[in-house]
Amino acid sequence: MDSHKKRISFTTATSIVIANMIGTGVFTSLGFQLFGIKNIYSIVLLWLLGGIISLCGALSYGELGAAFPRSGGEYNYLSKLYHPFVGFLSGWVSATVGFAAPVALSAMLLGGYFTKVFTYFDAKLIAATVVITLTAIHALSVKHGSRFQNIFTALKIILILVIITAGLFSTHTQTTSLVTETKALDEIFSPSFAVSLFFVSYSYSGWNAAAYIASEIKDASKNLPRALFIGTLLVTVLYVLLNYVFMITAPISEMIGQPEVAYFPAQHIFGNAGANIISMVIALLLVSSVSSMIMVGPRVIHAIGEDIKILGFLGKLNSSHIPAKAIITQCIITLFFIETSTFEQVITYLGFTLNLFTFFTVLGVFVLRQRQKLLPQDHSNFKTWGYPITTIVFLLFGLWLMVYGIVYKPTESLLGFATLAIGAIVYFSNITINKINSKINS
Repeated sequence: MDSHKKRISFTTATSIVIANMIGTGVFTSLGFQLFGIKNIYSIVLLWLLGGIISLCGALSYGELGAAFPRSGGEYNYLSKLYHPFVGFLSGWVSATVGFAAPVALSAMLLGGYFTKVFTYFDAKLIAATVVITLTAIHALSVKHGSRFQNIFTALKIILILVIITAGLFSTHTQTTSLVTETKALDEIFSPSFAVSLFFVSYSYSGWNAAAYIASEIKDASKNLPRALFIGTLLVTVLYVLLNYVFMITAPISEMIGQPEVAYFPAQHIFGNAGANIISMVIALLLVSSVSSMIMVGPRVIHAIGEDIKILGFLGKLNSSHIPAKAIITQCIITLFFIETSTFEQVITYLGFTLNLFTFFTVLGVFVLRQRQKLLPQDHSNFKTWGYPITTIVFLLFGLWLMVYGIVYKPTESLLGFATLAIGAIVYFSNITINKINSKINS
C-alpha cells in the first residue's frame, strides 16, 4: 500500500487495541466466573494472569507484525510461516466468527444496558441498529471512522476510571480480609478457575487488533509493536482494578450469572439513579467496541478475498480505498449472531477457536528466528522482549486452555473444529476451481 494510504496513526492503532479489548468481556464475564469462584483474591489473580499472558502474546505479535507489516493478522503470519492453508483457516475463523460474533455480543450487551433504563425498547433491535449505523460509517470514510474511534475510546477509559475511583472511595463496600485465605488457593487450582480463564481470555481478546490493519498504519514496523504493548498494558491495569472494585462494592449473590454485571456495583456506588446513568454511559461507550471490530475485522476478510479467487469479490476496494464489501459481509454475519446466539456458548466457542490460532502464531516466533530469509530486506529490528520466556509462557497457557476446553466444554470445542472443516472445504474448492480454469485456459 502506498504511503499516502497509510492513514492510521500510532494513537488510533493503540485506540483500536484498547477498544477491541474493553468491551463485552469486562462488563459481562465476572457474573459467569462467580458460579465457580467466590473469593476476591482468586478473581483478582484471574484477571492479572490474563493480563500477563496477553502481554506475552502482544510482544510476540509485535515481532511478527514488524517483520510482516501487511493487514490480516494471523492470516498473514501463518500463511508465510507455515502454509497458505493454515493461514486461510485462521482467516476463515476470523472472517466468519472471530469478529462478527464479538461484535454481536458487544451490541447485544449494549442493548441490554440500554434496556435496563428504557425497558420498552427491544435489546436486539437496538443492537442491530447500532451495527448497521457503524457499518455505514466505516464503509464510507477511514478518516471519520478513526476520529470516531479515538473519541469514544477516550470516553470509555474516562468512564472506567470514574467507576474505579468512586468504588475505591465508596462507603458501600463489602467486608474483605486482607489476608490470603486457604479457600482462595483451593479455587486457583480448581477446574472452575481454568474454565473461568475462557471468559478472561475472551475479555482480553483484542490485544492483537492492530495487527489486522498493519498495511494502513503509519511506520507500522515501529508503531505496531508499540501500539500492541501499550494498549494491552493499559487495559490490564484497568481490568484488575475494575474487577476488584466490582467485588468490594456489590454482593456476589446479586452479580452471579448476570450479563449486565456492572449495573449492580454501580447501584451500590451511585444509587439507583446513578446506576441508570452508568448503564446508559456503558451502553454508549460499548459503541466504541462495536466500532473498532467493524473497522478491523473486514481487513481480514479483504485480505482473504485478495488471495482466494473463489472469494475474490471480498478483496475489492471502493473509490475511497475502503473494503466496503468485506465490511457489509461482516455486518450480515453479525446480524445473524445477534438474532440466534447466547453469551456463554459463543464466548466459550470463541475462546477455544481463536486460542488455537494465536497459539500457532506465537509459536511462529520460533519459526521466524530460524527462517531469517523470510524477512523483507527492510525488516524492523524489533525483537520480543524476554524471548524465549515470554513466548513459552504464552504457549503453555494457550495449550492448557485448549485442553481444558476440550475436556470441560466439548460441544463448543467440536463446533470450533466444525468451523475449521467448513473452511477446509472452501480452501480446497478454490484450488479445484483454479485447476479447472487453468486447464480450460491452456
